[in-house]
Order: sequence, then C-alpha cells, then structure tokens
Amino acid sequence: MSTDWKRFILPSAVCAGAATLGALGTKVDSAWYSNLKKPAWQPPGRVFGPAWTTLYSLTAFASGRVLNRLPNSRDRRAYLGELGANMAVNVAWSWLFFSARRPDASLLTSAVLEASTLRLLTKAAKVDRVSAAALAPYTAWVGFATVLNAEILRLNPSGR
Repeated sequence: MSTDWKRFILPSAVCAGAATLGALGTKVDSAWYSNLKKPAWQPPGRVFGPAWTTLYSLTAFASGRVLNRLPNSRDRRAYLGELGANMAVNVAWSWLFFSARRPDASLLTSAVLEASTLRLLTKAAKVDRVSAAALAPYTAWVGFATVLNAEILRLNPSGR
C-alpha cells in the first residue's frame, strides 16, 4: 500500500490547533487551581505538557494512517469529522475546568471525550492495528483524566 503523505496534514493541523487552543484555556498557575485539593496520585504538573504533546502527535499519526487505509472519501470525511469533534471536546474540557473553573461540567465533558476517543480507537482498529495501538495511550490517558477530574470534584465539592 502506498502512503499519501498529504493525508497526514489535516489530522496534524487539527491536533496542533486543539493543542494550542487547549493550552490557551489551561491555567495551571492560577490561584484557583493551586488551592484545589488534589489526590496524592495526581502526576506532577511538569508531566502534562510532554504527555499531551506525545498524545496529540500519536493521534495525528494514527489518524493519517487511518485516512490512508479507509476505502473512500465518504469514510475519510466521516473519520475527520469525528476527529474534529473529539478535538473540540478536548479543547472544551480545558476551558471548562481551568478557565470557567467548572470541574463538574468538565467531568461530564471528559466522559464524552472518553466515549469519543473510544469510538476513534474502534474505527482505527477496523482498518489498521498500528493506528489503534497509537490511539490506545490517548484513550487510556483520557480515562485516567476522567477519574482524576472526578476525584478533584469529590475533594472540592463546591468546585469554585
């Protein structure tokens, strides 16, 4: 199978855009976030930047491979639509949690994000095992982040 490298451009742009917009909404240095009670098992803040950079890169790579293996333009458009929706929900989480200071709303958003990420993984698995393997860390991390969000909400019931 020949690889059309152009099919990596759009997923890369979508993931880079989500990373940028999400970072703009993330305020880890805010007094509000600093004062939240967090579980002892939360990773240190310095882990999140490299982790997300890796996850976005793997997602773009996996999505390019999926687009190269889908049989027609209709299926490729559908996958890109789901990737775009996934990244939009991903961005919304950052803004809801950090900027709006709504761990309650962000928890619901995180659950939606996990469902969307599992759907991308399932679609990828149907066409390419390597793509599915590349999406697995994103799926696992979002699941972990959902549990972490729930624990932060539990420890801070007022949330604001």
